[in-house]
Amino acid sequence: MKLKGITDVFFDLDHTLWDFDKNSALTFEKIFDIHNVGVVLDDFLTVYEPINLNYWKLYREEKIDKAALRYGRLKNTFDAIDYYVEDRLINRLSEDYITHLPSNNYLFDGTIEILNYLKPKYRLHIITNGFHEVQHGKLQNSNIDIFFETVTNSEMVGVKKPNPIIFEQALNLANTTVNSSVMVGDNWEADIQGAINIGLDAICFNVHGTKLDKNIKQIPNLLDLKLYL
Repeated sequence: MKLKGITDVFFDLDHTLWDFDKNSALTFEKIFDIHNVGVVLDDFLTVYEPINLNYWKLYREEKIDKAALRYGRLKNTFDAIDYYVEDRLINRLSEDYITHLPSNNYLFDGTIEILNYLKPKYRLHIITNGFHEVQHGKLQNSNIDIFFETVTNSEMVGVKKPNPIIFEQALNLANTTVNSSVMVGDNWEADIQGAINIGLDAICFNVHGTKLDKNIKQIPNLLDLKLYL
């Protein structure tokens, strides 16, 4: 079951190592308190989370830009829960969200342990679609930046996962090859299919137990990477 000939392990960041949903919820709680937004947080998040995922899909597909993502996901959510917020405040909330998000640094269970396990054996890297200024803060503030030799983000490359160019750029930056590398991520389309499309082996961090093809390598817990690496 162990993978042979691997020298480099590439990780997605959000929803894979960094617990995006938990940290995002804490950030909304903070900025809503700052701006006196009187919504029930759980009700807001229930509506927001699928809207946010859809906006990220549009962003990956180059159908919207960063500004449209940041504004639209909030505007659509407030409209859906029938809570009026003027555009000026939506824009301010979107800015404050990005500012405060990296200050919450919950990681998935096993993150530090598995990185400590892998670090002596492999060179570790990040490939992320997240915004450069935010992702850098997340890595640094959660004290996991020390584990990674390279960080490739979509803004520096100009395309987003699953576009093959971002994977190729990450491999070039790491000075490695598809045959010597493996991708670990949670998103089927962006991380797993994107990697497989260029011949890069992939392991899905399937924390929600989504039904996947039986041929796809998958783990429910990050520590299960020890089965493969």
